[in-house]
Amino acid sequence: MDVLAATILPRALKTRSIDELQTFEHGYERIGIPALVTQVVTGLWLGADFLPMAQWLNLESPMARAVLLKLGLLGLTAVFAVDARVRIIPKLTPERLGSLALHIIPVTMISVLFVLVGVMVRIGGL
Repeated sequence: MDVLAATILPRALKTRSIDELQTFEHGYERIGIPALVTQVVTGLWLGADFLPMAQWLNLESPMARAVLLKLGLLGLTAVFAVDARVRIIPKLTPERLGSLALHIIPVTMISVLFVLVGVMVRIGGL
């Protein structure tokens, strides 16, 4: 996603061309959608491995907060992905590039937050 947000999207916005974005999306879709489904399944599995599901809502537990935070980020990622795939990409025009950008940029920021939360779990920061 970093390549998309840092290189392809700025060029598309500057030139108001959707061709490069569509080329990227068609190539990425074959691995992106299965990867997202895999991420959701393994995210739930890993969360349950770190902490039994019955304890996920115990907000006094740092591990429960970390699991909930990561699952929340995962949920946001899935919502953005499904919305973009169903509502924006099929009707993408140069005039609607801003709507796609409003999905790409937050998903990229969420990806960074995933890493930060993971590091915080490892170093005990939550």
